[in-house]
Amino acid sequence: MTQPPVIVLGAGLAGWTTVREFRKLDAATPVTLITADSGDFYAKPSLSNALAQRKTPAQLVTTPAVRMAETLNVTLLAHTRVSALDTAARQVVTPLGRLEYSRLVVATGAQPIRIALGGDAADAVQSVNSLDDFAAFHARLTPGARVLIMGAGLIGCEFANDLAAAGHPVTVVDPGARPLAALLPVGASTALSEALQAIGVQWLLGSSARAVHRSGAALQVQLVRADGSDAGAVTADVVLSAVGLRADTGLAQAAGIACDRGIRVDDRLQTSASDVYALGDAAQYASAGDRTLPYVMPIMAAARTLAAVLTGQDTRLSFALMPVAVKTPALPVVVASPAPGTPGEWHEAEPGLWQHLGTDGIQRGFVLTGKQTARRQEQALRVVPA
Repeated sequence: MTQPPVIVLGAGLAGWTTVREFRKLDAATPVTLITADSGDFYAKPSLSNALAQRKTPAQLVTTPAVRMAETLNVTLLAHTRVSALDTAARQVVTPLGRLEYSRLVVATGAQPIRIALGGDAADAVQSVNSLDDFAAFHARLTPGARVLIMGAGLIGCEFANDLAAAGHPVTVVDPGARPLAALLPVGASTALSEALQAIGVQWLLGSSARAVHRSGAALQVQLVRADGSDAGAVTADVVLSAVGLRADTGLAQAAGIACDRGIRVDDRLQTSASDVYALGDAAQYASAGDRTLPYVMPIMAAARTLAAVLTGQDTRLSFALMPVAVKTPALPVVVASPAPGTPGEWHEAEPGLWQHLGTDGIQRGFVLTGKQTARRQEQALRVVPA
């Protein structure tokens, strides 16, 4: 009998990269990739810096899905939504019926966190987490459209820079006191805030959106402070929510697979279910101290390890130091954060260079801004992981 295929759920970077790496090692085993979208390959990080480059959604596609499938010898089931996983029967449930797998890879990514909003235009608030989302957002951006961004984290700051550089008035609302507060020391965060303000970004920190109302052709966003007091209102043409992502664990949880902040996987990317693996934004990695790692470099490392595991190799995943580049050309930033809970403090060693020193005096992380980002490799060699 013909062996059932390896089934991969998701056509993002994690899914397609796993298939590509697997094909380097095994050209014959059948592979089926199932995705709810078109399956076209694109770089997801490019969604938050495409506007200033005047790139359309279509121009962000680097390889059409059909060509990916042909090149990698994959059966592609595009625009197909999996409704359930049956790990006992080793099947996935789809509109096409039950499909049997030999091994299953869950690469379903993450979904935007949506906060509850009042008002008759709450449904007009957009999020950008996929090429389809970006196409809908792009269609709303008439020349000079005023944009309010909810969230001053990594994605919020990247979009703020991109939109301002593309000629849009931008206001950023966040309940925190500074942008990228979870990643950057105070000095670096302040420098980024000032650099974005210099290109026209307006900050309304210490407040959050409470309701969105229609006001003619525009939107009026009511704001509230942390203590519940009224913080006024902002008029915008487009409202973008960038308050964070949450791992898409729905299918796995319903199938009884162990999940926490993501789908829990060991150092072979194995879930709690036999022959079911997970990686990418959906996964919570034991190899990273039970963390989710929604960044490109961890996805690439996990995909290479998983491809080897799927071909029977006894390969274990370990993450090297993987600095994150924040795409804010107004002030380029590279950050290599210490592991959560690492004791120590940030110290500004030089202008534009911060080092996280543990209580033992050993460097555990770094942040570089501006021209100092050229010293990424130098600083990476100095870090000793906790």
